[in-house]
Amino acid sequence: MKQQDKNRIKDRIKEKVSLLPSEPGVYQFFDVSNKIIYIGKAKDLKKRVATYFFANNDRNVKLQVMVNKICDIQHIITPSESDALLLENNMIKQYQPRYNVLLKDDKTFPWICVKNENFPKIYLTRRKQNDGSRYFGPYTSVSMVKMLIELIRQIYPIRTCRLLLTPEKIAKGNYSVCLDFHIGNCKGPCKGLQSEAEYMELVEQAVDIINGNVGSVMKLLRKRMKIASQKRNFEEAQSLKEKLNKLKQYQSKSIIVNPSINNVDVMSFILDGNTAYSNFMRVVKGSIIQSYSIEVRLGIEEDRESLLSMMMMEIKQRLNTELSNKIVVPFIPDIAFDKVTYIIPQKGDKMKLLRFSEKNVNAYRFERLKQMERIDPEKHIERILNTLQYDLNLKSMPRRIECFDNSNIQGTNPVAACVVFVNAKPSKKEYRHFNIKTVEGPDDFASMKEIVYRRYSRLLKEGAPLPQLIVIDGGKGQLNAAVQSLKKLDLLDKIPVLGLAKRLEEIYFHNDNIPLHLNKNSETLKVLMHIRDEAHRFGITFHRTKRSANFIKSELRTIKGIGEITANNLMLKFKTVSAIKQASQQELIDTVGKRAAELIRSYFNARNSKNES
Repeated sequence: MKQQDKNRIKDRIKEKVSLLPSEPGVYQFFDVSNKIIYIGKAKDLKKRVATYFFANNDRNVKLQVMVNKICDIQHIITPSESDALLLENNMIKQYQPRYNVLLKDDKTFPWICVKNENFPKIYLTRRKQNDGSRYFGPYTSVSMVKMLIELIRQIYPIRTCRLLLTPEKIAKGNYSVCLDFHIGNCKGPCKGLQSEAEYMELVEQAVDIINGNVGSVMKLLRKRMKIASQKRNFEEAQSLKEKLNKLKQYQSKSIIVNPSINNVDVMSFILDGNTAYSNFMRVVKGSIIQSYSIEVRLGIEEDRESLLSMMMMEIKQRLNTELSNKIVVPFIPDIAFDKVTYIIPQKGDKMKLLRFSEKNVNAYRFERLKQMERIDPEKHIERILNTLQYDLNLKSMPRRIECFDNSNIQGTNPVAACVVFVNAKPSKKEYRHFNIKTVEGPDDFASMKEIVYRRYSRLLKEGAPLPQLIVIDGGKGQLNAAVQSLKKLDLLDKIPVLGLAKRLEEIYFHNDNIPLHLNKNSETLKVLMHIRDEAHRFGITFHRTKRSANFIKSELRTIKGIGEITANNLMLKFKTVSAIKQASQQELIDTVGKRAAELIRSYFNARNSKNES
């Protein structure tokens, strides 16, 4: 596109922005081919859209790229901000703009269907249709759905056949009873042995159980059991008692908090790199009757408040339900829904519910990540590397990461380790140990400076590949020492380097005094901690080996007539003092000669005699 055309488009956009109303609504950005590339909502259309063109967007490269592609703007005014959220959600799903949140589909989740028919069946389905039937769900657990349906069938004689039970066909006697009738699981509505009114009463009781209103059903069963007992109909009373016991067992599994908590929704939320997850739970009389988790891929500039609002609206639409008047949340969303009060619990039963929801969403996230890793390992690796790049604001994807750690205990045997991760996984064949050569005493900063310089001066000399990220185990002090060496090698502007302080898991950058704190569930933090812990383990192992070798050498040097060369030869051959003691005389002679072998044998014999006495 010519510069003249670009200037004309820019002027037209500025004019459109100036004419936008200061009202709630939805805005759409179009590219040069008249394709929608972004859809957003706003409390004030004019102020919100103006921020894209007149604010400083240099910090977000992806946002700036999108802004440069905008060739036209359209908007829709809505009565309220919540209406704008609903419209935005629907339009995003319809047009799937490139720079918007990507909502994951829910086609595989199961529902409970109460069929729209005479004598309706109750069954599990994965297809929600617009056929007038009642659908409950979706559920994230198939076993939960099966347990509910099995419970209903144990308590109520609901038919399972596929017969079309119209009054006309029943009157004609077209059907005959099946095995379910003979074993007591059905009362034979196909033969007119059960009225539709009686059947529908059972169906509504079953629906109450699905909705979590177990208490009202139990109350009804107790009343009928009492009447049956008074009439001395003990078989019916026993049958009702068994149904009550089944309901009690189900209720004991589902109640996790105070039963007085009624008609409350719970929304948890976790943000992991460029993906957000949320779990929705509906609580009725202390029972969780619904649990549903969703995942969204972030667009260009969503914050957690707007994401949570969008997820609430998405769940409202997917479940075809109204939100409860009280919603337990970890933080306040940016949209206020009519007649809805947000609750941020600090303790008590509502806090337990929020923690339980968080546990569910973390399990869902873990399951999604494992599923992605199994189906497409390469895509899983790309996602992790993209998350690292995004969270750490790196210019390039960190396919190769190297981490350094110093090890010394009470100032003895100072050593260091360098571990290498390629595509977020350990590359153990490339791990390296370092003996500290130029530093006297326990000086971690000077040791770090030495090993970083030695490592990268050698890589430069050999023309070996350099990492896209260097991680230093430690805080500002160790990081600054590494920075000095990188600056000396003219690599500081070429390789990003950070320090990971263990106490609070703070991430330090050399040009920023304020550390970066990532969420403890962040995948980026977990990868960095894995690298740091691996460097620490590798360094400690080498340090222990070196201390053990020095101990052996020092003990051997106490033997009169044994010099350093002889001690080194013994250590290389036998590794431990115990192995030297147990070696045969010929093995010792073959290793250090006859005279030295006699001195060693005399020393250990004398020490054994002293210990025995």
